[in-house]
Amino acid sequence: MSTVSRRSALTPRQLTRTGERLSFIYLERCTVHRDANAITAQDAEGTTHIPSATIGTLLLGPGTRVTHQAMSVLGETGAAVCWVGEHGVRYYASGRALSRSSALMEAQARQWANPRSRLAVAREMYRLRFPDEDPAGLTRHELLGREGRRVKDCYRAEAARTGVPWRGRRYVPGDFTSGDAVNQAITAAAQCMYGIAHAVVASLGCSPALGFVHSGHELSFVLDVADLYKTEIGIPLAFDVAAQDGEDVGSRTRRALRDRINERSLLNRCVDDIKRLVLSEATDSIDRDVMTLQSDGGHQVASGVNYDGPDDYEDTLW
Repeated sequence: MSTVSRRSALTPRQLTRTGERLSFIYLERCTVHRDANAITAQDAEGTTHIPSATIGTLLLGPGTRVTHQAMSVLGETGAAVCWVGEHGVRYYASGRALSRSSALMEAQARQWANPRSRLAVAREMYRLRFPDEDPAGLTRHELLGREGRRVKDCYRAEAARTGVPWRGRRYVPGDFTSGDAVNQAITAAAQCMYGIAHAVVASLGCSPALGFVHSGHELSFVLDVADLYKTEIGIPLAFDVAAQDGEDVGSRTRRALRDRINERSLLNRCVDDIKRLVLSEATDSIDRDVMTLQSDGGHQVASGVNYDGPDDYEDTLW
């Protein structure tokens, strides 16, 4: 019987680089199992084989069952696994991150820990949302003020476009039905976007808590990322749904957003935007499976070496 301690880990040369993998594979209403080094997705129409080393992140949607052997091979090949709602609209839980490298989280932490770089990332987030404005030199208070005005302008513009009456944002936490149809649609769209952002943040191995605009909550960075697409996707779609019908607004909004996500490849876009925001310079270290030790002066030294003597080797795998 094989045990964890006896089974050797795959080396970086045996693993497919992250950049060469399929970013996301979504499965629903099937049983996920293992056949050699591939996973299989079996449903009423038959069985599909998927080479596990080509998967970046596997999104398990409603109606999926996954076996222990399938999870084992996914772990060995470095794939991330997230349990999500239909078409990735909601995030429920996740396994490991997509990459073994901590480079992306460390880059996020460095940007967050320095007040200047944290503000610079917040300005870049504003620039991504509103490319017609230059936020250079703006203070945090000025950024918040401008963001608030732009969101209000978006509400008014969408109301005029769709003919839906707009009386302001009204939302009572825990009471979804307290708002009118358009407020319900905006709330449903926002909740879905939070789930999408959370799934991407988790799969990349970033910290959901280290936000650059939001702060003090375990999902601060998730809220930051979700807000990048609020005025472009979430709010316009909510007004479109409310303009069609005032019934069953929540579920119709989720389905419409699901389709919009697929049309615009939003999951891949989230990945690119997060990397752009937290990585201060181009690097391929997030694709490497490298273990180092921290030394003085910010230098990294090789692991697996006993630094008490120049010729000693120490196996770091206990």
